[in-house]
Amino acid sequence: MSGTVIEVSGLNKQFVKDDIGVVALRDFDLEIAEGTFVTVLGRSGCGKSTMLNLVAGLTTPTSGSVSYRGEPISGPRTEMGYLTQSDTLMPWRNVRRNVELPLEIGGVPAQRRRERAAELIDKVGLQGFERHYPRELSGGMRRRVSLARMLAGDPETLLMDEPFGALDAQLRGDLQAELLRLWEDSGQTVVFVTHDIEEALLMGDRVVVLGRIGRVVLDRPVDLPRPRDADELRVDPVFVALHRELTEAVREGAR
Repeated sequence: MSGTVIEVSGLNKQFVKDDIGVVALRDFDLEIAEGTFVTVLGRSGCGKSTMLNLVAGLTTPTSGSVSYRGEPISGPRTEMGYLTQSDTLMPWRNVRRNVELPLEIGGVPAQRRRERAAELIDKVGLQGFERHYPRELSGGMRRRVSLARMLAGDPETLLMDEPFGALDAQLRGDLQAELLRLWEDSGQTVVFVTHDIEEALLMGDRVVVLGRIGRVVLDRPVDLPRPRDADELRVDPVFVALHRELTEAVREGAR
């Protein structure tokens, strides 16, 4: 594992609402090492999504800096893929053409696009659905298409904002396992935002707990061997102790 990929320093973000300045993040610092899977945990309104949008280059900080491999981030970068909470598939494109989109934007020839899309559709378990449109798919299938589309651009770093939050427990478990399987040997760096303590521990090498306006309440390595099985983890004493520690940190962060 080499050095730092993402470095956030003294980050402040203020929005103006009804002529009043609303602080979303204050003096936020974070470093993400290459190849790690970092989960950012916190309650709604603590600035998790704001932080991710700033790292993705979708918004600009009020003050402070965000850099990627030592270069300031001034807009979206092709090295980073972003999976948002909401569904951003193009309704007029079928599954294959949605997955091909980043390749098309990157000027990849049609034949190679088709091959790569087929490979990824296969990887996320959607063979046979290539010609279906988003409206013909379940919520879980649309998430799989979104995941494949994000991976199509071959990003080094994946930014994920509660990507499985809206799914039922069974489906969420399936997609968590799927994502970990895809990540395991990829060398990719992942920043995964969640409000679910169990998900944070199941997925991450490290959990950063945020309190109000992005205060870091706890930054904790997760010493649980991989691959991790959710059912086995629940009875693992190390997991139980970590779960207790994170529950307390999330409570403290809300005060």
